[in-house]
Amino acid sequence: MTPEELLTTTRSVRKRLDLSRPVPNELIEQAITLALQAPTGSNRQDWHWIVVTDAGQRAKLAELYAKSYNAYRSMGPAPEERYADDQDRAATQRRVVSSSDYLAEHMAEVPVLLVPAIHVPGGKLPEGNQAGLWGSILPAVWSYMLAARNLGLGTAWTSLHLTYEREAAEILGIPDHVRQAALIPTAFYTGETFKPAKRQPLPEILHHDRW
Repeated sequence: MTPEELLTTTRSVRKRLDLSRPVPNELIEQAITLALQAPTGSNRQDWHWIVVTDAGQRAKLAELYAKSYNAYRSMGPAPEERYADDQDRAATQRRVVSSSDYLAEHMAEVPVLLVPAIHVPGGKLPEGNQAGLWGSILPAVWSYMLAARNLGLGTAWTSLHLTYEREAAEILGIPDHVRQAALIPTAFYTGETFKPAKRQPLPEILHHDRW
């Protein structure tokens, strides 16, 4: 895969995660090893990676995720209402909602749930700008997803379980001074047709020198 292909075809995979095929731990470790080359603030490398494959542990995390997802799902307007003036985008969002529903229903069946986390002194998030903190873990999470794609694995970026971060920490035995950043379901994917997603036109979001 060329760098351009990798960057433009690493999509959130939900319905096409292969729920029946185990993922060798060696592949997950290879992807994480590559992810560790990502930048971190002051080169602290304060990250931790919890790889969850135990069925019971996955089921408990999936329950938290589903509870948070269902609450989130009930709050927002339907795609037809949100994008009433853009039927193409409304159709895209309907597909996103459908695949998100599917993932929430089947999260416990995904063979690997990865929880990236970061050491936070005292466990309390800093007040004000937190860009430096999350910028020291989220680039590595995206690198993991890119590496997974290159290794034949599909992933999806999720974070809704963080509504119940403390409960998730208890399930996984995460200490108080470590905070979770995301929940990345990982599995082999089905099919081969990955293509760039339709995005906003560059002139609508690009600014030179000032807004």
